[in-house]
Amino acid sequence: MRRMVAMLSHRGPDGYGLYRDDQVGLVHSRLSIIDLAGGAQPLSNEDGSVWLTFNGEIFNYIELRQNLAELGHRFSTSGDSEVIVHCYERYGSRAWEMLNGQFAFALWDSRRRLLWLVRDRLGILPLHYARARGHVVFASEAKAIFAGGRIAPRVDPEGLCQAFTTWSAMAPRSAFQDIRQVPPATALCFDSALCAREQTYWRVHPARPSFAKGSADDALEAQLKRSVALRLRADVPVGAYVSGGLDSSVITSLAAEARGHVETFGIRFADPRFDETREQRLVAKHLGVHHHELLCSASDIRDALPETVWHCETPLLRTSPVPLFLLSQAVKAAGVKTVLTGEGADELLCGYTIFKEDQIRRFWARSPQSTMRPALLQRIHHYVGAEGARQNAVWQSFFSHKLLETAHPFYSHLIRWRNTAWTLRLLAPEIRNSLPLESMFADMAAELPPDWSAWDPVTRAQYIEIQGFMSSYLLSCQGDRVAMAHGVEARYPFLDPDFVDFCFTLETTDKMIGTRDKIALRRVARRRLPPEISGRRKQPFRAPIAAALFDRDEATFEDALSPSNLAASGYFDTTAVTQLLARARARGRSLGEREEMGLIGVLTLQLLNDAFGPQFRQRALEAEALLAGMRCDVWVDRAIDKPSIPPPHSVLSAFEVRH
Repeated sequence: MRRMVAMLSHRGPDGYGLYRDDQVGLVHSRLSIIDLAGGAQPLSNEDGSVWLTFNGEIFNYIELRQNLAELGHRFSTSGDSEVIVHCYERYGSRAWEMLNGQFAFALWDSRRRLLWLVRDRLGILPLHYARARGHVVFASEAKAIFAGGRIAPRVDPEGLCQAFTTWSAMAPRSAFQDIRQVPPATALCFDSALCAREQTYWRVHPARPSFAKGSADDALEAQLKRSVALRLRADVPVGAYVSGGLDSSVITSLAAEARGHVETFGIRFADPRFDETREQRLVAKHLGVHHHELLCSASDIRDALPETVWHCETPLLRTSPVPLFLLSQAVKAAGVKTVLTGEGADELLCGYTIFKEDQIRRFWARSPQSTMRPALLQRIHHYVGAEGARQNAVWQSFFSHKLLETAHPFYSHLIRWRNTAWTLRLLAPEIRNSLPLESMFADMAAELPPDWSAWDPVTRAQYIEIQGFMSSYLLSCQGDRVAMAHGVEARYPFLDPDFVDFCFTLETTDKMIGTRDKIALRRVARRRLPPEISGRRKQPFRAPIAAALFDRDEATFEDALSPSNLAASGYFDTTAVTQLLARARARGRSLGEREEMGLIGVLTLQLLNDAFGPQFRQRALEAEALLAGMRCDVWVDRAIDKPSIPPPHSVLSAFEVRH
């Protein structure tokens, strides 16, 4: 247990605690944000029959606590974690539905001999588990499970195929063999025989609007104000990320209005193709916030890529997580532990081009011989290539793939997944054939909601984007993993459960009209932000790939990508990778998007293999050494035949210690 928690000390550097009895061990590394003095974990109810180790925040804990106190529950802390224990005491497994937050936790009911593993509605926080040697082992990150010693790291071929198609393995799969993820909005319950049952406690439910027609923007602003106010609850300063785009700017404006002062953080790029410095400074000046800037160069991306892969625990098809990894490092250096971000708005309010593609393709499919309808595709992807390149026959042919298959459950995403799946040709044949695309579709279709067929196409596309991209990639590799790598907690006002449900009551015209997106949110933004921001087109967050990693004069990853090492790993078609790498390094040659994705996928898979192979033991030893200097807040040992002695630096006043 100590080895496992040592591997998670980056997530919680402020102390740790352990609970053990004859059947269960719980361990916790703490990032103190609420109840700094008294929120140590694992924690229990009054009689010690229910124990909890919890990662995240319950934003409505004050309201829940008041209700539970009125029902006779007595609290020993003033934090948010304890409300989970008392909610479970009172309501059993219905408790999860009451929690407004971002969370992953394990709850041990010693009377009923039940272990619950519970993850928040949208999968903001990670939760992994494995069955090994007659045990169920679980942790926030896979590296902690491996550190426990009961299971060794091995890359999963099917997880790789999914990552090289949809950008990441989707729960319950992971990038590692035998390591499963608890799906979002799911509670797994293990009994004393380790038999599991699965409870899905929330699903997207499109509904009719509950507000007067024409007042969607007022209702949206009110919902968002409430969400931001809840996410400003903390006993430490709360900052905000400002990208220069619409979403983060609206969130920051609401936070500044509520708090009066907010520390903001943004990334500058040395490469002007990706830089949004002007827009960030415009927002900061307009709102009067104290803005911090981090300049990110190609060498910064090269240097930080291996550590980013270590924390993300998956191959990456983009370099975008790296600047965010560096930004969270800067946030920590500034003394801020918590930041608000704008993620979620594009999925809920149709900001991505994938929603516009879907609408245009469906319109085109009704008259496939038309030459005018596909011309609408020229209006989107303004950030891809020159305008002339979006008007030729190749561009039109690309989007005509399976044009008439509008009944396909994943019609909206077929183009993206087909484009990304090109990268599979760089994997060894036995790996790329382990999970054929149609089998992947079948597995995903089996998980669709029962009323799926009654949903409109826009809602279907939103659901797929949330489940297949936002939850599995965006909130992980560009969210929790890179933020918590430096002990920084990201909070997502757009992903408040009530706001999510509200967005699925909006009319399509409040989200998207033609190729105009986020209609209601833009109306709100016009009240709060300069027109250059409220009317700005979506600029996806991207970072340099080939220019940063594969320049012919740059030899940082020469060894990792050598033909001998590619062949030794057994994951790749060495000839295909070597030929593509030669093209990337040739003078005057530029790679297409999917070729760049393929190369960084290969490189990061090699880095992942090294980190969880030859380097793993050394990383584990280094983590244990760090743990020796951390404070132990809780040490409760109820094991019958394995007494142990707490570390000399323990603080045990809050809990009984039994040997």
